Amino acid sequence: MLKLYVSLCLSCTLALASSQAKEEKLPNIIYVLADDLGYGDLSCLNEDGKIQTSNLDKMASNGMIFTDAHSGSAVCTPTRYGVITGRYAWRSRLKRGVLGGSSSHLINPERQTVADLLKQKGYQTAMMGKWHLGWDWTRTKDKTVKFKCGNIDFSGDVVNGPDSVGFDYYYGHCGSLDMAPYVYVENGKITAPPDRVTQNGGMGFWRKGPTGSDFKHIDVLPNLINRGCKYIDKKAKDENPFFLYLPLPAPHTPILPIKKFEGKSGTNKYGDFVKQVDWHVGQILEALNRNGIADNTLVIFTSDNGCSPQAKFEELEKVGHYPSYKYRGYKADIFEGGHRVPYIVHWPAKVKAGSVSDETICLTDFLATAAEIAEIKVPQDAGEDSYSTLPILLGEKLDKPLRNGTIHHSINGSFAIRKGNWKLIFCPGSGGWSAPRPKEAYKKDLPRMQLYNLDADIGETNNVAAENPEKVKSMTELLEKQIKEGRSTPGTPQKNDGHTPFMPK
Repeated sequence: MLKLYVSLCLSCTLALASSQAKEEKLPNIIYVLADDLGYGDLSCLNEDGKIQTSNLDKMASNGMIFTDAHSGSAVCTPTRYGVITGRYAWRSRLKRGVLGGSSSHLINPERQTVADLLKQKGYQTAMMGKWHLGWDWTRTKDKTVKFKCGNIDFSGDVVNGPDSVGFDYYYGHCGSLDMAPYVYVENGKITAPPDRVTQNGGMGFWRKGPTGSDFKHIDVLPNLINRGCKYIDKKAKDENPFFLYLPLPAPHTPILPIKKFEGKSGTNKYGDFVKQVDWHVGQILEALNRNGIADNTLVIFTSDNGCSPQAKFEELEKVGHYPSYKYRGYKADIFEGGHRVPYIVHWPAKVKAGSVSDETICLTDFLATAAEIAEIKVPQDAGEDSYSTLPILLGEKLDKPLRNGTIHHSINGSFAIRKGNWKLIFCPGSGGWSAPRPKEAYKKDLPRMQLYNLDADIGETNNVAAENPEKVKSMTELLEKQIKEGRSTPGTPQKNDGHTPFMPK
């Protein structure tokens, strides 16, 4: 009888331990990064918007919305650098603009990335999609090659890609879908060499360039999502957690909605393409549900910057749709519409459904967030601009703002810094593509400093820099400090890569 009692107690103890182990299992993490999607393009963020995004709305109602989230830059390459490294890209060699489709690698393989850190805790890591952080193609001096694109040898290997910065597996393309070459690369191998040169115009625009025999622009987005879902199906059976980075090539140009979505938005082709992106997010969530792993999977959906003029704003405005919602500016600009982005978190096991946070966050914060979730200590020379948002996700009350200032950056390298409700811009005009553009702003001799109280003036229309010299001074000093120290988080000062071409005076 005693043996039976001991046996039963042992069984109960083991069952309890097993149950607790399951409960404490580290979450899977999926990071979905849309390309050129505006804050106001989601119906859950823009009640007056004309594009209905039912899947993202459902994701938001079952998770948390951040209303004050910002990309690290108003254009894509630098933002992607920040997502992966937790560091502002202007600290790297890329001080303005973006990389091209044949550019060499931007992330130093010695730098610790979010994928590197998660692997320390047994995560299986994968990237599928638009990399746009450069990798090193094999080059040739043979001038007789049929398909010329930056002297690339399409029979050679690709090195210093995602696999050199912590990803166990990757499949995707190097630059934007309008940047040649148009080939898929899988784990350092080009899947099919070019067999033709293609080019397209209109909203489906892409530049002329060599195109792989298995590469068709309109099929790229569905292909990536299908592969992502299959990856989830496969990894759901494994004991170890996974991290899947899904940087989508849409709704950036070429704006090519599949037939299923043509005319479905009631706006234009851009709106139809946004509807398609929304549908694909639904496919990802469905893959988690059918595998029974949705509860303990952290899914983040966001965008790399604001909406591009390629969306044809005038067409959208005619039907009452504004991609930047109530914010000024668009992609490339230092104004809010350039870098304030949608940000939705879905993690049923931890995040309260229907919750909303107005805390100012940046996409660079992903690294520290993932590290805290996995209980990993971030080295001093990694994640220099990354703050963990985990306390917010768990519903904890903060006794002070999460970030000690947030730095914004436009396409031409102009800076702004945000602290509380105040935003100080260190250039005249937009610093980007919206009026007044840089040359026009200087020609008109517009003020070199712009200060806005976003609480009172969310549209950034009333520059109050002249009336607030002390605020300008203190915020300028904060920006100078965070540039000079090589970090915006507490810790040992670090070095920026090369000379930062701007220091306010």
